[in-house]
Amino acid sequence: MSIPRPRLRTLLITAAVTASASLSLIPLASAHTTPAAPKPTVVLVHGAFADASRWNGVVERMQRDGYPVIAPANPLRGLAEDSAYVASVLASVKGPVILVGHSYGGAVISQAAGDPRSKPWSTSPRSSRTRARN
Repeated sequence: MSIPRPRLRTLLITAAVTASASLSLIPLASAHTTPAAPKPTVVLVHGAFADASRWNGVVERMQRDGYPVIAPANPLRGLAEDSAYVASVLASVKGPVILVGHSYGGAVISQAAGDPRSKPWSTSPRSSRTRARN
């Protein structure tokens, strides 16, 4: 059984319009049903021979990407006192936290990361690679 050409064209156009209309509704429906998860707060801790301003470029890029960022001044009074200070900063943050420490800041965040919401990361002064610390 064959369908006459004008009727076939009408059926194909109708099918294409219906498929196009239904596909255009899919992103709208999914956008309303799955809200974006809030991004974690990133806490950047500098090393011994720097100050928090060294993170300015990183802070700007991360904030542009929608991350809340804190770069507290590391007091540089010794590991115990510095990690206690960073832990007090962490206590003021609501929600999940990602800790990033450069050089000596890596030791500080490792001590301060007793908070189970925190994920400490350390950067090596000799490498641009970053690694998770467990």
